[in-house]
Amino acid sequence: MKTLKSLAYVVALPLLLVLLWWASTRGEPNFFVPTPSALVDVFGPTWFEGRITGDVLPSVGRLLAGLAIAIILGIVVGLLVGLNRTLRGLTEPVFEFFRALPPPVLVPVLILLVGLNDGMKVAVIVVGCIWPVLLNTIEGVRSIDPVQNETTRSYGISGLNRIRYQVLPSAAPTIMAGIRQSLSIGLILMVISEMFGSSSGLGFTILQFQRSFAIPEMWSGILVLGLIGLALSLIFQWCERRVLRWYHGLKEVENAA
Repeated sequence: MKTLKSLAYVVALPLLLVLLWWASTRGEPNFFVPTPSALVDVFGPTWFEGRITGDVLPSVGRLLAGLAIAIILGIVVGLLVGLNRTLRGLTEPVFEFFRALPPPVLVPVLILLVGLNDGMKVAVIVVGCIWPVLLNTIEGVRSIDPVQNETTRSYGISGLNRIRYQVLPSAAPTIMAGIRQSLSIGLILMVISEMFGSSSGLGFTILQFQRSFAIPEMWSGILVLGLIGLALSLIFQWCERRVLRWYHGLKEVENAA
């Protein structure tokens, strides 16, 4: 019963939105907004006849590569900066400057430096996604309870053991919040990077549909992007529950008290 109730909560709003969409398109046909049935009709032929392997999978591969690099670099550099007060003071103005730059503005620069290739598209994702992870890691390390720091020093826990058993667990909730932000940023930058001098990928395909006035096909591409975003969110939620199992358990105990 509980499972059915949870499923109803998940399905209710999307179903309501589809019904509203269907009801609003029952009158005179709108060239720029296809009906749900028209979108369903073009979805299969558009994406399951070569574009899954030619456009979708390469785009997802570049997105995952960019996210992985950004997360690893963000956590490593964030730990180094967060644990060193002097380094934090030196780098904070620089980080704030680069964080304020919109990543799409850097696309022409990366094209000049890297070239029109997959490396450029991955670099765009890395440049945009690293900041939420990096800054949240620094903030998570800075906000560690001073009593914990004194306790680890008293027990002689230092070096990598301190990072593994005290710093990373304490900063993990903040780090995971940064990773969550980077997922949506990465999906946006994946599309933007493929709209510049590309001949394949989801962004390129959707732009081609728009330029050729293939409106239902264009909307189907947007639907594919939404499904990818939903899949990333569900995978992240599963990973977050496993990584922060202790944290959620602690919150439940605190709320119960």
